[in-house]
Amino acid sequence: MIEIDIEKENKAIAQEYKELLRISYQTLSPTDKKLIRKAFDVAVDAHKEQRRKSGEAYIFHPIAVAKIVASEIGLGATSIAAALLHDVVEDTPITVEDIERLFNPKVAQLVEGLTKISLVQKDLNASMQAENFRKMILTLNDDVRVILIKLADRLHNMQTMDSMAEYKQTKIASETLYIYAPLAHRLGLYNIKTKLEDLGLKYTEPAVYNDIVSKIRETKEEQDAYIKDISDVLKKSLDNEAIDYIIKGRPKSIYSIRRKMRAQNVSFDEVYDKFALRIVYKSDPHDEKFVAWKIYSIVTDHYRPSPSRLRDWISSPKSTGYEALHITVMGPKGRWVEVQVRSERMDEIAEKGYAAHYKYKNGATEESGLDVWLNLLREALENQETNAVDFVEDFKMNLYSKEIFVFTPKGEIKSLPKGATSLDFAFSIHSEIGIKTRGTRVNGRLVPLNHELKSGDQVEVITSANQKPTINWLEYVTTSRAKNKIKNVLNENTKKIAEEGKELLTRKLKHLKITINEQVINELVNFFKLKTSLDLFYRVGLGAIENQQLKDYAAQKSNSFINFFKNKIKRNKEPTAAEDIHKPVMSSNYDMLVFGTEHDKLDYKLSPCCNPIPGDDVFGFVTINEGIKVHKKDCPNAIGMQSNYAYRIMSAKWIDSSQEEFKAIINITGMDVLGLTNQLTRVISNNMSVNIQSISLSTDAGIFHGQIAVIVQNNTILKKMINAIKKIDGVDKVSREYRT
Repeated sequence: MIEIDIEKENKAIAQEYKELLRISYQTLSPTDKKLIRKAFDVAVDAHKEQRRKSGEAYIFHPIAVAKIVASEIGLGATSIAAALLHDVVEDTPITVEDIERLFNPKVAQLVEGLTKISLVQKDLNASMQAENFRKMILTLNDDVRVILIKLADRLHNMQTMDSMAEYKQTKIASETLYIYAPLAHRLGLYNIKTKLEDLGLKYTEPAVYNDIVSKIRETKEEQDAYIKDISDVLKKSLDNEAIDYIIKGRPKSIYSIRRKMRAQNVSFDEVYDKFALRIVYKSDPHDEKFVAWKIYSIVTDHYRPSPSRLRDWISSPKSTGYEALHITVMGPKGRWVEVQVRSERMDEIAEKGYAAHYKYKNGATEESGLDVWLNLLREALENQETNAVDFVEDFKMNLYSKEIFVFTPKGEIKSLPKGATSLDFAFSIHSEIGIKTRGTRVNGRLVPLNHELKSGDQVEVITSANQKPTINWLEYVTTSRAKNKIKNVLNENTKKIAEEGKELLTRKLKHLKITINEQVINELVNFFKLKTSLDLFYRVGLGAIENQQLKDYAAQKSNSFINFFKNKIKRNKEPTAAEDIHKPVMSSNYDMLVFGTEHDKLDYKLSPCCNPIPGDDVFGFVTINEGIKVHKKDCPNAIGMQSNYAYRIMSAKWIDSSQEEFKAIINITGMDVLGLTNQLTRVISNNMSVNIQSISLSTDAGIFHGQIAVIVQNNTILKKMINAIKKIDGVDKVSREYRT
């Protein structure tokens, strides 16, 4: 019986190998096929004793990764071979040197880069995942294909997570949404990004994911018919113009539907643009732009466009190389429909990203947007002082920023993230220009350094040899490149002043008959309530610490140990202003959260960022200074915490929610109907047995806005109350507010 199973498995493995060669995006030469076959044979032999948690032979995983690399990312034989071998060095006795000997230095370099990413050691003092990510980005200095193969590896792992423990699924899915999906987006791999996001949602919010999937199935027939109606209308006109094209219906991803539901506070039924049309046309390179606008003209002849939602990424491609026209039009039944217009070349670049981008470069020497981005990324890595988590946040901020296009005085175009300032522009030209920026002119007018730029602005930078960055400059910029350069210059100045301060402090203490040593420095740091010795030396260098203060320290030196503890106790007892505003609510004996698999009863605080109340799905996060903070599972900060600090996450659930009361804020909008306020208060107070803490109502041109703070016992009562308010005549939307 076992032999038959093994025989079947071997046949399946051989079939997968043939499929890999068949679906390759690149044209494989006989030499390429020989290289891939050799890598396949080595991988099969190396992994022959291994099985995945699902029970299947391990070799199916590297083959699946190689298939993604070959077809979805579109890389060639070297990358396919590296994908087949990507786990060999980590999991088997084979070394990088063996791979170089058996294959070639390039395959070995890619496998080594992938192995480096996997072997990052866990550091409990920093985010393992952020350090992992930094290490991964460092491999860009060698070859960006390492990242692309890693994305394929992550996609297949996400597709085969069903047999894993739930906590591992949540951690891996959170990492994927936090880092890998944005990275795929930035590299132009939109198909892979969409798959990673949908799978990430499947494991982080399974109930929400399954609900949207079932509703998509229910409405698919209706949506298909709707899209067909529009397609049939457009086809007649496109055929009359003799355009060679195909029209595809493009369903909106599950993750993007969820994002829109949350961002606009609407239900699934209210998200109308769940489907889009994509028109892909054939054209020679010379006529590409002309045909695109011809199709635009045909579409807008039949359906009224929204001018504010036209996106022209043909005239100004995204920095990933993405080109297309996106037109949002009013379709039948008053629904907005997005129509994407792309040539076959543009479609290929959108689908395959990096690989197609280079296929169409045609030997051009000018750096592409992707090359520029990779160079900026390498530059950011030079700043070794950046905390790993800050690095990831900066990176993500720049990933998700929309782009603007501005001009130099000579008319050259520059791409910057939306929200960039005139000082960001100066640093984008060159870091030396940024550092010496004295002022900026936008469209010929002198503007502040923090002036926010808009697409089409022409920017001139005025420099001065004597100019130096100040600490305020960090508030004037949004790009990580500018921030890192400013921090580097400020740090150099700080270190210089601190060195002078240390010498000065040594002399002053000697005068007070105190010999400077590590213990004395630590005592002084605590005495002045500072954080580090650098802070101490810097303040002495600036003259912020006076001689009398040092004399005070010397006078109590003999009992400094006792004073240190007195000060520490005193500081701990004094609440900050922020703590006064968000005073933590401790649970009563009858209303308590329990933590972990043993249902331990521990002290905790409810996090003000998402205001969880009994009945909400929650988890505990172990902070460094404030004990356990409890967050809702759909808290805006949840993904980041679960990805970066999975080892500090604790499972949590409510035991009893009948004895405590909690505050919730409800936002209401609708039409201004006579007596609406009376109906609201009656529904809330009389029918629901809920206390109103505060109520704020306003009207503007017939539109009613209200905010009501109520005291409720649990989430069930709150939901019933919201449903009751929705039924009041004139009320349009009711939502619970989460403080950020």
